[in-house]
Amino acid sequence: MQFSLEPLLPPLTASATELYIAKRGESIPAIAHQYLHKTGYLTSSELAEAIRQVNGNRSGNILKNGEQITIPGILPAPIVEKTVPVPKDFEVRAIYLTGIMAASEHGLRIIRHWREVGGNAVVFDIKDSDGSVTIPFEHPLLGKHQVYIHDLPKFVHFLHAENMHAIARIAIFRDERLVVEHPELAVQSKRTKQPWRENGKLVWTDSSNPKVQDYNIALAKFVAQSGADEIQFDYVRFPAEGDQKDASFVFQTENGEPGSRKPGAESRTLQRSDVIVAFLKKAYAELHPTGVLLSLDVFGVMAWQRPVDLSHTGQDIVGMAKYCDVLSPMIYPSHFFGMDNIEHPGDAPEHFIGESMQRFELITRGSGVVIRPWLQAFRWRTKTYSPEYIKVQVATAKEKGGIGFLFWNAANDYSKPYEAMPEMKAANAKKEEKDKFFRGDELPTTTVKASLTPATAPAPAETGNH
Repeated sequence: MQFSLEPLLPPLTASATELYIAKRGESIPAIAHQYLHKTGYLTSSELAEAIRQVNGNRSGNILKNGEQITIPGILPAPIVEKTVPVPKDFEVRAIYLTGIMAASEHGLRIIRHWREVGGNAVVFDIKDSDGSVTIPFEHPLLGKHQVYIHDLPKFVHFLHAENMHAIARIAIFRDERLVVEHPELAVQSKRTKQPWRENGKLVWTDSSNPKVQDYNIALAKFVAQSGADEIQFDYVRFPAEGDQKDASFVFQTENGEPGSRKPGAESRTLQRSDVIVAFLKKAYAELHPTGVLLSLDVFGVMAWQRPVDLSHTGQDIVGMAKYCDVLSPMIYPSHFFGMDNIEHPGDAPEHFIGESMQRFELITRGSGVVIRPWLQAFRWRTKTYSPEYIKVQVATAKEKGGIGFLFWNAANDYSKPYEAMPEMKAANAKKEEKDKFFRGDELPTTTVKASLTPATAPAPAETGNH
C-alpha cells in the first residue's frame, strides 16, 4: 500500500512552500525531520519523499553546501482540531494501536487499511499501563518524557480526514512511571511503610489520592481539547492481585483526605467502589462539557458480580454506568478460564460473549449507558482463532445488545479482522443477514471536513489483560 504524498490539509491552507539553503553534508531526511512540525505531513518519510518530488524527483539524500531546497506543505499556523461530536450509541468499529505504532508509517498504513475494510474508529494510546505518555504534555508530575505522537491535533485531523472516530486511551491508576518517580503517590505497604508491590511489581498509584486523580483528569482534558472524539479510561480500578491486606490507601486513613466516610452515611465506611465512582463523577463533570464521549474499560468477569471481584477492583458496574457514556467490557473468551465448567473457554466465543453481554445488559438496564465490548483479536489460549472466530464474536455481541465493538491485539496484528470485515459487510447487504453484524454507521463527511480550524481562531500484552 502506497502513502499519499498529499499533505493532510486542504490545498488552500497547505499550498505554501519555504526555501531552505542547505549546509554541507545535510540530508533530505534530516531536513524533513526539522520541518515536519511546520507542515501538513504526518511522518518525516512522507515529507522527505515530497521534498524529493518537488525538487526535480531527485533520488539522492545528501545535499551540497548552499543548495536551495523547496519545502512543500508549509502550514500558515499549527493545526487546531475540534472534536467531532457523535451520539453515544454511534456504532464504533475500532482497532487498538499502541502509542508507538499509531502515528508511525506502519500505523498510518494500518489505519488506512482498516478504513478500507469497513472500520470507522481507532483506539490509540495516550498513556499506557506503564505510565508512558505518548504526546507532548506538561505537568509537574510528568516531567521530561519520550514522545511518539508529536502533534496530536494533526494526528486527530488525519483520522477525521479518513472519516474515523478518534478514541484516546488513558490507562488511569496502573502507572509504573508515576510510582517510581513519585513513590508517595503509590499504594503503601502497611508492613514496610514503603510503596506496596503487586506480586513483586511496583506499578499501582493510590486510586484515592487526589493528586493522582487530578493528574489523570488534567491529561484527559488536554487530549479532549486537542480534538479527540472520545476519552477511554482503562485501569479505572484498584489492584486486584497481590497481598490485599497489606495495601493501604489514602481513603482508609483516619487523617487522610476528607471523605473517609460517605457523607450522610457516617455508619458506613467508604469502599473501593465508592472511590472509583466518586472519581468518575469528578472526571465526567470536567470532560462532558468539552463534547467528548467518556468510555470505560471494565473486567469482563464483573458481569458475574462476584463479591470478591468487586471488593478488590472497586468496579461497581451500576455505579460506574452513571458517569460515563459507554462501558467496554473486556470479554475475551480466552480470559474466562475456570468458569462455567468449560475446559477451553477460548474456543467457546459464542457462549462467553453471549453470557457476558446478557449479564452486562441486565446490570445496566435503565441507565442509558451503551455497551460496546472489547473482542479478542489474538490467538492466545484458543485453537480456533480465525476470521470466522471474529465473525462469531461480532454477531453474538450485537445479538445480545452490544452497539459496535473494539478489537484488541497488543502487537497490532489485525490480519484476521481484515479478512472478516469485508465478509461481514457483504452479509449486511443480504436480506436474510441484514444487520447481523453491524448497522454500518458512518461519520457525516461534511462535518468531518469542516473540523479544521486555524490556530489563530478561538479554540473551542497480547493477552489483552488491561
